[in-house]
Amino acid sequence: MKNTMDSMNIFEDDKPSGASAASSDVDVTADPRKHAVMRAGVDAVAPDSIGDYMDQQEAKLRRQLAGTDVTVTRIGETIILSMPGSASFASGSSSVDSEFFPVLESVAVVLDEFDQTYVDVIGHTDSKGSRQYNQRLSEKRAQSVASYFESREVISERVIADGMGEANPIAPNDTRAGRAQNRRVEIKLKPVT
Repeated sequence: MKNTMDSMNIFEDDKPSGASAASSDVDVTADPRKHAVMRAGVDAVAPDSIGDYMDQQEAKLRRQLAGTDVTVTRIGETIILSMPGSASFASGSSSVDSEFFPVLESVAVVLDEFDQTYVDVIGHTDSKGSRQYNQRLSEKRAQSVASYFESREVISERVIADGMGEANPIAPNDTRAGRAQNRRVEIKLKPVT
């Protein structure tokens, strides 16, 4: 689902501080994703406003996600939301658990407000099962989360879904607890620059 310019808020005063309308001087030909996002009406964050913009977004996400299983981590200009697979998907399923919709809705509200942010949704699995199965499952889970955001009118050009399968574990796969940690979906938020 893609937004049109008619449905987008184009008033500069309504954007979070740090938003910049000056994007016409940016060479978007070197970055196809940036070009697509800008064609969709999203401006780049002014370089001197990136820190403040991401600080505001991080604070809002922390408030919205307090008391959930989602962890919020900030590394430089990137915010990473980590959603445990056990809280968001049934075992072996790529359909988002309906009980997790309110959490995704909280994230979508922030993504709508901070519309100058790229949204990379990355699925991960444990090492149980075949590599091919895990790769497909991680891709489908990432796409399910990305599709949810797009259904909530987050501009699709901002969103990319990818699966890593079992390739990037954050814990050993030889214990039940470790495998549970590895089954996750991460959402990496970066400013459009």
